[in-house]
Amino acid sequence: MRYIPIAKELYIKNRSKLATILKPKSVAVFNSNDIFPTNADGTMSFRQNNDLFYLSGIDQEETILIVFPDHPETKFREILFVKETNEHIAVWEGQKLSKNEAREASGIQSVYWVSEFQSVFTQLIFEANTIYLNTNEHVRSDNKVQTRDDRFIIWCKAKYPLHNYERLAPHMHFLRATKEQQEVEQIQTACTITEKAFNRILKFVKPGLKEYEIEAELWHEFIRCGSRGPAYQSIIASGKNACVLHYIENNKTCEDGDLLLLDIGAEYGNYNADLSRTIPVNGKFSVRQKAVYNAVLRVFKSAKQMLVPGNTLNNLNKEVGLLMEAELINLGLLNLQDVKNQNPISPLYKQYFMHGTSHHLGLDVHDVGDRNRPFEAGMVFTCEPGLYIPKENIGIRIENDILVTIGGPIDLMQNIPIEVEEIEEIMNSH
Repeated sequence: MRYIPIAKELYIKNRSKLATILKPKSVAVFNSNDIFPTNADGTMSFRQNNDLFYLSGIDQEETILIVFPDHPETKFREILFVKETNEHIAVWEGQKLSKNEAREASGIQSVYWVSEFQSVFTQLIFEANTIYLNTNEHVRSDNKVQTRDDRFIIWCKAKYPLHNYERLAPHMHFLRATKEQQEVEQIQTACTITEKAFNRILKFVKPGLKEYEIEAELWHEFIRCGSRGPAYQSIIASGKNACVLHYIENNKTCEDGDLLLLDIGAEYGNYNADLSRTIPVNGKFSVRQKAVYNAVLRVFKSAKQMLVPGNTLNNLNKEVGLLMEAELINLGLLNLQDVKNQNPISPLYKQYFMHGTSHHLGLDVHDVGDRNRPFEAGMVFTCEPGLYIPKENIGIRIENDILVTIGGPIDLMQNIPIEVEEIEEIMNSH
């Protein structure tokens, strides 16, 4: 691994929090992600299942975690199964975790090889009345690929049909939404790496570059700083491409006079950053571009102050919509009378600002969490208002990552240039 791992105390605490939620005499099972194939003998890079990582800190394929708080024998209350190294694996891939290394990383004392899972599981399963199984229940998930969790559900229900079954996902969404200090520190590191990459880009961008050349500068800085790479597919969108919300082709030429919308972020230790900035390709905003940019910036600053305990995403989006509505009227894009007569179910501002203002951030970029749950101290959200005006080739999004605290929002990206003047100054300083 490239990152400095979090100490095992975090994972011990996370498992303890889960244990208090589970029903009496129940067992919870978590599987690692697969290494997914490409073609021939190719594979994608491994990315651990975030729930298993949250509870164990184990960042290795073919891992299984069992949590069984009420088992009569202490050794069966937490069990970790890891992949055993053999001579072939050692030569071609390198050593896998030893049992002692897995104990040290996770804080779990009962560690077995994954090949022993079925025999161990058989010893304990009949002590349980309920089996908790894990699935991806993110509201925007559209997964068509069968996962290890999916296969385990089929196997487990066929082998043990008379047990009660419960869903783990709602509990994991609840727990993961509020971050411990060690998690915030990992997110902050990802944000700091992203800051370095953005500053590198500000000194690099000029007319005539391909969008992918700018993307390459990002990769360089991310990896140089110990990141595995981007937290998600980077958006490097110049000119009219900035009005395509999830533009990822990144293959056009940046023209003089264009704006360049960047939606970028590094990952670090499986935690993620998510930054958006819009900059002028030639280093100087036009009068109109500056007016639209500052309108979005004013909304951003107001919206950030709403990320406080007790607020909700629904209320935040409603209030930000009203702010954006006023800015659009001032920009001459909406008519005051039309706004007064609009259908409240489909407000006119959504022609120009069609996405939400915030989402949870953590082990997933669009992290898990209940949208109706009031904000609590320790939650991390993005704040990302935007305006998109295709007929003017203007697309502007401004986004930082915000920690909710009792004392008010803390901007984890507060050092990243955001004002028109500082962006222009840096772009013209070399």
